[in-house]
Amino acid sequence: VHLGHQHILAQINKMAEQSNGESILLTFHPHPRLVINPNDDSLKLLNTLDEKIELLGRYGIDNLVVLPFTREFSNTTPEEYIRKLLWEKFKPHSIVIGYDHKFGKGRSGDITDIKKFSESAGFEVVEIKKQQVDDIAVSSTKVRMALSEGKVKKARNLLGHEYSLRGKVVKGDQIGRTLGYPTANIDVENKNKLIPD
Repeated sequence: VHLGHQHILAQINKMAEQSNGESILLTFHPHPRLVINPNDDSLKLLNTLDEKIELLGRYGIDNLVVLPFTREFSNTTPEEYIRKLLWEKFKPHSIVIGYDHKFGKGRSGDITDIKKFSESAGFEVVEIKKQQVDDIAVSSTKVRMALSEGKVKKARNLLGHEYSLRGKVVKGDQIGRTLGYPTANIDVENKNKLIPD
């Protein structure tokens, strides 16, 4: 939930309030790449589902919908995604979408498809432009890169909050005792969670 996402959430909440409605955020679990390429262990997650739910709770969204992402769902065309999921299930007054959001089979759908459908359906489409922090377009990829390079402060600036890890404290090699300060070894439960270098 980086600064770009936070900007989208603020816009959703503002529009919901103005229209006397409720804000709804749709997310997927597990991450689509983990379903499409189950043998590819290169994707490292910034948040587990529980962490994501907790973070999103900070930003005042009225409703969070966690849609199970399956291989069958990955074959949904952009048109089916818009009509059968977004329109028929939610009947939105407005849809707020990031400038680079892709959806549908092979990530072939984008904001152009939603705008085209909205003309006949009668809902508003709001595009959120690139968010810049220190002249860097904010993205999850750039947060991952910063953490992988051990640049935790840079990642924090892109996230707008501290990056965190959860897990059980386990016994290690007790090297901290020789360094003169205590350390903790954390066994992170989710194997795909990104651990900074």
